[in-house]
Amino acid sequence: MTVKYYRIKKRIDFENLFRKSKTIAGKLIFFRVKKNALSSFRFCVVVSSKVSKKAVVRNKIKRRIKEIVKTSYPGLRSGFDIAIIAQTEILNKKYSEIEAEVNNLFKSAKILK
Repeated sequence: MTVKYYRIKKRIDFENLFRKSKTIAGKLIFFRVKKNALSSFRFCVVVSSKVSKKAVVRNKIKRRIKEIVKTSYPGLRSGFDIAIIAQTEILNKKYSEIEAEVNNLFKSAKILK
């Protein structure tokens, strides 16, 4: 499974997701969740420059979140678009703490099988 295939890439998809979605918030990240008409699960990861001015740090956070989604992908229900948005509290957190937060938000969004 390649995670790239399941990413949201088109501008119109981003706009629809941010306009017509439900927000589920945690301490480190929050989700924007919207049902889609596809038979697959799609996601995007957003880390703004407000989190860190350094691109290296932002990319590290993105890589961690993408890996967490990749490992939990077999247990996720299809038919959802999700934007995973990082908050500033994520900066000095360990991988395991971020993973626990993401999995808790998947459970609260009722996306886990």
